[in-house]
Amino acid sequence: MEIKRPLLLISNDDGYQAKGIRELVEMVSDFGDVIVCAPDSARSGFSCAFSATTPLQLIHREKREGVEVWSCNGTPTDCVKMALAELVPRKPDMVIGGINHGDNASVNTHYSGTMGVTIEGCMKYIPSVAFSLCDHRDDADFEPLRLLIRTITARVLDEGLPIGVCLNVNFPLLQQFKGVKVCRMAKGTWGSEVTKCHHPRGYDYWWMVGQYTNDEPEAEDTDNWALNHGYVAITPTQIDVTAYSAMDLIKSWKL
Repeated sequence: MEIKRPLLLISNDDGYQAKGIRELVEMVSDFGDVIVCAPDSARSGFSCAFSATTPLQLIHREKREGVEVWSCNGTPTDCVKMALAELVPRKPDMVIGGINHGDNASVNTHYSGTMGVTIEGCMKYIPSVAFSLCDHRDDADFEPLRLLIRTITARVLDEGLPIGVCLNVNFPLLQQFKGVKVCRMAKGTWGSEVTKCHHPRGYDYWWMVGQYTNDEPEAEDTDNWALNHGYVAITPTQIDVTAYSAMDLIKSWKL
């Protein structure tokens, strides 16, 4: 009987040509067959958005031994949905988002297209992991991440993850890490998010920019603390966002 190799579905929010996703494919392709379906250009900040009113297209970009690459004109979530509907020969054994150029710690989790990939896979009951590096440069060095990415990928392929739980893995910008911390999201906020400009032709326009603030910088159990102190931050992230601790309070309103 033929033994099927594991099937990995990979996507990102930086686009199929980004160095991060190309390096990720190279790091994990020996674990199994890889199908890449990623946006045709950068889609950072799209979170779990999908295209309800825009027709989607798939373009076949590359095929080599064990690896097939497609691009899609939609969001990162669209890419996963399209791949699961049209490209994969069977249910993938794992969905991987990344490697993202830039961190996805704290509240950035909610904005991240890379996490959108991972959350979509998790909602389809597929073990899913997001990898991000605290470096926005196009030519970022991902080599220091190799060992841990391979270790985590192998562990998830072997053991899976709890239903409804995915992993958000963030790496500090270092050549050597102090270690790994399993931690929670830091409480953080974005401020000064809108910059107003005046166009020479007489109208105003705005850029979305912003400055992130860690609202609990001394809390040593958070992803921000881990990254700021040289540790890789692994945050188990769940689909169920119910605030169970508040249920009794709301019930007490006797509506």
